[in-house]
Amino acid sequence: MVTKKILLPESENPKQWYNIVADMPNKPLPPLDPKTRKPMSVDDLSVIFARELAEQELSTERYIDIPEEVQDIFRIWRNTPLVRAHGLERMLQTPAKIYFKNESVSPSGSHKTNSAVPQAYYNKMQGIKRLTTETGAGQWGSAISMAGKHFGIDVDVYMVKVSCEQKPYRRMMMKTWGANVYPSPTNMTDAGRAILAKDPDCTGSLGIAISEAVEMALKNQHDTRYCLGSSLNHVLLHQTIIGEECLKQLEMTGDYPDVVIGCFGGGSNFAGITFPFLRENFTKGRKTRFVAVEPESCPKLTRGEFQYDYADTIGLTPLLPMYTLGHNFHPASIHAGGLRYHGAGSIVSQLLKDGYIEAADMPQVECIKSGILFSQAEGIIPAPESTHAIAYAIREALKCKEEGTSKTILFNLSGHGMVDMFAYEQYFAGNLRNYEVSDEEIAKNIAELDKLL
Repeated sequence: MVTKKILLPESENPKQWYNIVADMPNKPLPPLDPKTRKPMSVDDLSVIFARELAEQELSTERYIDIPEEVQDIFRIWRNTPLVRAHGLERMLQTPAKIYFKNESVSPSGSHKTNSAVPQAYYNKMQGIKRLTTETGAGQWGSAISMAGKHFGIDVDVYMVKVSCEQKPYRRMMMKTWGANVYPSPTNMTDAGRAILAKDPDCTGSLGIAISEAVEMALKNQHDTRYCLGSSLNHVLLHQTIIGEECLKQLEMTGDYPDVVIGCFGGGSNFAGITFPFLRENFTKGRKTRFVAVEPESCPKLTRGEFQYDYADTIGLTPLLPMYTLGHNFHPASIHAGGLRYHGAGSIVSQLLKDGYIEAADMPQVECIKSGILFSQAEGIIPAPESTHAIAYAIREALKCKEEGTSKTILFNLSGHGMVDMFAYEQYFAGNLRNYEVSDEEIAKNIAELDKLL
């Protein structure tokens, strides 16, 4: 009998997160205070984040223990299956071996829950009563809403307006778990009002939603903190549970990946699947390739600049070293809302700058088409974000077919698309189109960053 999915006994679930900063030849540059332009301390970051998360953000320890209470909640869905994509291999007639890590089995339907639970836990331990956050496609908003309810913390979610309209069932998931959901930009914040004064019909962006969420946290420091679902070091740390499981699961198969692929918005699921394998490159001389796949309409890794920038549009967050299109960049309203972000995480940006990982951008239509092919082969309808990883994996598998080579391909299925079907509806109606960004638009936004430092 051919094994389809590989699972670990729960006793083998990882009990530590892996901090890749410990093994990076060049450490990421520090976050800078937006007012003083000096490196930020744990005390500085604790104004915005729970203190334990601020400590993790600046940590250089190789491993950090996962709290027992967090491990208990993780066992609801972890470990997640590693799946051999036999159906996709047959459909493509490729000699390649294709595996995917199925993060869609979490309660919220995506990998985001891996960081939402510890973030809510650490805030609860600090006595925080309310969390503010943003969400693009709604996967992070759903995850933190669920985690907040578990720990008895109120959650306010600023959801990018276009995604709020495109994905009503994501919004309903958040409300079911007790969160307040606001289409961003809103009239509730100074940041939102400023944006709407310039553009009353603004469809929103992750940068704008972050501005609103951070502003509300800063105005209510006595009982409120901000949570982020991607990009930051501590978020990427939490997600490494994906790759740590995957290493053990692949060992059971006797295979090892030649290439590991993840879709890319800010870096959370890409880091989660790749960082433990990248450790093997650093410490054991492995030669695995790692590819971050972003939308061609928001190409910060492939066409952006590496420099300090704000994580939000208004400029309330720390200045972070990143590949960026400029915090004023307004991405097209593609259906992969979780990938519509102007910047990349500091760790991922440094790894790309140093040549340890690769980046590629993909057009929206090819991605959704690939998602349909995958669902027909494997039975799972993927989230629009995940289709970017699938599309690139298919390209790699077809290349193996052309060359007559057999490689092992691994990608992260970061979430399912069962509440994101509008993208597929638009595809079948012939209304889905690609969006490209001009060199002039990118240059204009990046030029404005010269004023920051």
